[in-house]
Amino acid sequence: MKLSELLDGHEHQVLQGDPSTAITGGITFDADRSAPGSLYIAVRGHAEGGPGAVGRALARGAAAVLIDGEVPVPEGAGDGVCVVRVPDARVAAPVAASRYHGEPGRGMDLVAITGTNGKTSVSYMAESILQLAEGARVGVIGTSGSRVGGEPIPMPRSVLTTPEAPELQYLLGRMRDRGASSVVLEATSMALFTHRVDRTFVDVGVFTNLTQDHLDDHGTMDRYKQAKLRLFQGLCRRAVVNADDPVGAEIRALMPDASVTYGIDTEADYRASDLSVGASGSRFTLHYDGQKHPAAIPFPGRYSVSNALAAVAACHQLGHNLEALVGTLDRLPPIPGRFERYDTRDGTSVIVDYAHSPDSLEKVLTTLRGFAAARIITVFGCGGDRDTTKRAAMGAIAGRLSDLCVLTSDNPRTENPETILDHVEAGVTPTGTPFERFADRRRAIRFALAMAQPGDTVLVAGKGSEPYQSIGDELIPFSDMAVVRELAEPRRPPGTGDRSHGV
Repeated sequence: MKLSELLDGHEHQVLQGDPSTAITGGITFDADRSAPGSLYIAVRGHAEGGPGAVGRALARGAAAVLIDGEVPVPEGAGDGVCVVRVPDARVAAPVAASRYHGEPGRGMDLVAITGTNGKTSVSYMAESILQLAEGARVGVIGTSGSRVGGEPIPMPRSVLTTPEAPELQYLLGRMRDRGASSVVLEATSMALFTHRVDRTFVDVGVFTNLTQDHLDDHGTMDRYKQAKLRLFQGLCRRAVVNADDPVGAEIRALMPDASVTYGIDTEADYRASDLSVGASGSRFTLHYDGQKHPAAIPFPGRYSVSNALAAVAACHQLGHNLEALVGTLDRLPPIPGRFERYDTRDGTSVIVDYAHSPDSLEKVLTTLRGFAAARIITVFGCGGDRDTTKRAAMGAIAGRLSDLCVLTSDNPRTENPETILDHVEAGVTPTGTPFERFADRRRAIRFALAMAQPGDTVLVAGKGSEPYQSIGDELIPFSDMAVVRELAEPRRPPGTGDRSHGV
């Protein structure tokens, strides 16, 4: 496709070269991933690119360069290279990338989920519901990577939860070509703020909740909220919003004729009542349009019921039969790293969960308090180079709801792990709950398992199914569940089955 066709109707200025240059090698922000015939978009501040990397992109065969603002024609862009300026490269990128891949979002039902907590769980549930109810081929893009029909689509490790626009449109194109009828996408606040979700043609936008997180990116809760609200300001046709969260009312005001609600504590279009929560799952009655539907999910907790309501409502708004959707809920498979349970031989229950914000940690611990047979031992930490204000808050929550806290590292990145632990300890100490601290996460898990008695529950929180630890500039292989299995059953007899399971 010609560069001029990719930008047709979008404000741009040709600074040099021929705009009819054919773009045949893809579109990228990463200079080192440029290929012969590609379009290199020089996004200012991008870690793997920007105007200063134009020479690298051209050396790898890029056929054209897109720059923005007042950036001059980069050095090294010879007269034969087409250079085009746009007001904002991030706004232009999804336009060009979507057209390059044939606007793949138009050919599939697309659900985009945003909110602080629950995005991954809702995406897994929606995927499974559609597969179980209708045998649908579903694509998923999110924290756990990208897959279609359950088969992973390999991408570089650096690709984000919601990929940059060129990679996102590429993935949508692959999913369309592999026969996906629906795609479920996790839409992060930064993805919405930086226009990555533009031109994906979202059919249903889902809002789960808004609690403290990502203040290192947005600065204030209001800015964080405004980033989330972008999904409901022209990026989706219909909205499914959590009536139990006050932001839900703001979204309804933005889309008064195209939104429905779900909830437990308030009146909502999709409402759950008669909740019964236990260690093996939750039962409830789903109310919609005057009808009652008995439902059960193999996950404990009110927040799990809320996530199930969101997934069912989103799929129903796509036009699928409600009764068939609800009928699949008791067969949902475990969600990796989300309340994933492992029972040790000596009677200790271990829960591995992604809870890494004050709200999510409190919800998981409150759920455990509802049915834990004995003590709760919580292993957790806070990420480095991220919002420092939530560290003491998470320490206070863990101290209040646990019987023993084990403070440890959770992706310290380039920050001193001991400094992070000091911040968390400041929140735990006033609660009076005993605690230990180990910067080494493996040692922390070993200590917690050694301290646990039959009937105790050990919660390992913060990383969920992440397969690595980010320490310094390296990604070190590390899986919480794999370490739990290894340390809990060091002398397991050959042939003994794996007893890790979702609840």
